[in-house]
Amino acid sequence: MRRMIFAALALWANPALAQIPPAELGARYVPAPWWMRDPVIASLGSVEVELPANRASFTAQFSAVDRDAPTATTAAARKIADLDATLRAIGADRVRLTTTFGTRPLYDQYRDKDGNLIDNQRADKIDRYEVSASLTIEVREIAALEGAYNAVLAAKPTSVGGVSFSLVPDNKVKSALASEAIRDATRRAQEAVAASGARLGPVKIIDPSARVCQTDVLAGWPSYVGAPSPTEIDARSLRAERLQNVPIAISPAPPPSGGRAFIPQVTLQPPLQSLRQEACVIFGLL
Repeated sequence: MRRMIFAALALWANPALAQIPPAELGARYVPAPWWMRDPVIASLGSVEVELPANRASFTAQFSAVDRDAPTATTAAARKIADLDATLRAIGADRVRLTTTFGTRPLYDQYRDKDGNLIDNQRADKIDRYEVSASLTIEVREIAALEGAYNAVLAAKPTSVGGVSFSLVPDNKVKSALASEAIRDATRRAQEAVAASGARLGPVKIIDPSARVCQTDVLAGWPSYVGAPSPTEIDARSLRAERLQNVPIAISPAPPPSGGRAFIPQVTLQPPLQSLRQEACVIFGLL
């Protein structure tokens, strides 16, 4: 009881704590925020740019078969030992490796009455073991991709997976896109005001997350409006020092240990991928 009394007194002493939510689900009207007391224009900026992928990953698998599982595991590990050393020599900050092993029993086989070959899947009928060493290669510097991939091919794996590309922007690129989105929102507001014959007033809110332009008052309750078509930006228009890995220089991997010659076999070109950024700028109207 005392806790309830103290809680009620705290709410009475601090009215801010006793405020109810600004809207209730299903309500017909939604209260307007403070910045809509006077005429405003809410401008949602949206920009999009294409940049080369800066990450890549692929897998390789090496298999060994033996009647003894530990012996097969040792043989599979031996197959990737030289390759592992070659890839690690490129640098852990450029190429990251993950190695896993899997073991599969191979059973004696027999033919049924129809002549079909059937595995005799019983514990006492295991003939040999197949051990697969799976290597996942994550290339974090795209310039090292060709060297790493060709080194894997030179090691003669059982199988090699396709290369997957991705674009992970750094903080400088994110900052540059955020600035472009705010400029785009400002441009859209200026054009809209000029077309309507009004005059643009001072800035009330700058929201790099763009959430202010998606408030229920502007977008309608309870759904939200869709984003505008983005303004395409030429990557060259961004400041050169803010772009990462745009000049792509391919550096070969060091030759495998053991004196084997390394011959590049494949040329890999990272594709262009899109980045999009939105920002909301709200101006007053005069």
